[in-house]
Amino acid sequence: MVEPLRTVTATRYVAPLREGGSLPGLVEADDDGMYVTKFRGAGQGERALVAEVVAGELARALGLPVPELVVVDVDVALAAAEPDPEIQDLIGASPGPNLGMDFLPGALPFTPATAIDLALAADIVWFDTLVTNVDRTHRNPNLLVWHGRTWLIDHGAAFFRQHGERSLTLTAHEPVPTLDEHVLLAVAGSIEEADERLGSKALSAVGEAVARVPAAWLGVNPTTRRADLASFLVERLGRPRSFLKDIARARG
Repeated sequence: MVEPLRTVTATRYVAPLREGGSLPGLVEADDDGMYVTKFRGAGQGERALVAEVVAGELARALGLPVPELVVVDVDVALAAAEPDPEIQDLIGASPGPNLGMDFLPGALPFTPATAIDLALAADIVWFDTLVTNVDRTHRNPNLLVWHGRTWLIDHGAAFFRQHGERSLTLTAHEPVPTLDEHVLLAVAGSIEEADERLGSKALSAVGEAVARVPAAWLGVNPTTRRADLASFLVERLGRPRSFLKDIARARG
């Protein structure tokens, strides 16, 4: 049986993080931890939280540095202490389970001057293309440098086609737009070697990553949604992997 994400209870809303389009907030929880929290009542709703869990847990299984993900249980009474009406409304629309990422105090943003291992850069490009993450650009790298390591954050834009009307599986071999804008594309090492390192691991980790998504975020038929997400990833990982050609074209 797959172990679910750890659950904590929000005790205090500390501050909004307004650089995020979905208005995530820094939240203190009953374990004395601080979590960057995305709320189910935000613009992209629960599907962005689903993407965060599947992509984040899959990345962790591949050995990529991702802060711990937790379920943050929110009581709408938390909104009473907030003077900002926008935050009041967001908390009020997000009762129950929300998504938290362990806060990395003192972390610095990734910049073009940041040194990064070529193999790690290739692994990240490979992974982002697999999960169709369209939000790791120079404008918004979604990478942090903390304790000498580069950490991956914010995967809400992965599986972006899940917001459309078709089954996600039917889009499995469609190219990823903006791939040529990936912040690490120019500095990545061999994608073929990354594929050798990660392909089999990813395939074996799909089921567990999908299973860790709380059922409350998966709509009226969680079983069908899980199957669609898993099938999408399995299709993309099937040989020959079409997304490797997409990366090659983007590197041009």
